[in-house]
Amino acid sequence: MPREQFQRQIAALQDGVLEMGSMVERAVERAMQALMDRDVVLARSVIDEDKDINAVGYHLQNACISLLAQQAPMARDLRVIVSVTAIVSDLERMGDHAEGIARIVVTMQDEPLVKPLIDLPIMASKATEMLRNAVQAFVDQDTEAGYRVGGADDEVDRLYDQIYADLIQVMVGDPATIEPSTHLLWVAHNLERIADRATNIAERTVYSATGMLPQMDVSSY
Repeated sequence: MPREQFQRQIAALQDGVLEMGSMVERAVERAMQALMDRDVVLARSVIDEDKDINAVGYHLQNACISLLAQQAPMARDLRVIVSVTAIVSDLERMGDHAEGIARIVVTMQDEPLVKPLIDLPIMASKATEMLRNAVQAFVDQDTEAGYRVGGADDEVDRLYDQIYADLIQVMVGDPATIEPSTHLLWVAHNLERIADRATNIAERTVYSATGMLPQMDVSSY
């Protein structure tokens, strides 16, 4: 395979990661909108559209396998392809987390909220920003941007801890709120996992660019 054609196929993989990342970001945003509006119809559409995210992931995985078999790439090219396979897996799981939020909305139906939805939307916004920045960092092979994504996870974790503490306090104060509070805890858990997987993508950015797979130490970013 000519080198130029091979590089075009690598670029196509990166474009595919961008497309899949955008689909996941939209799924998270729509799932959270369904929660805010208590819109079960919107939530069901998020659930149904998860198959489209999986289809893009399946295509990218097959493209990676094909390139590995045909070209036997070395060094950085090999790391990029291997990283795409890992990133696709993380994006698929992020899509599952968005679907999970949508399923919670369906389960809740008209269940009254035990507290105003203030921290959860902020947490969702930060998690989707991490996702968007992580995918772009990988496409640009920007290690500094990758480390910044890792740093942002600390704020998401702080919000998760705050939401958890608030909801536990609500449940202790009124045992009748245990079930609706648990539903919101699961929303927060899904968002926290999305942020964690964005950090995984950032780590893959550093690996593909440098050959080292770090455990993000982000104290300086």
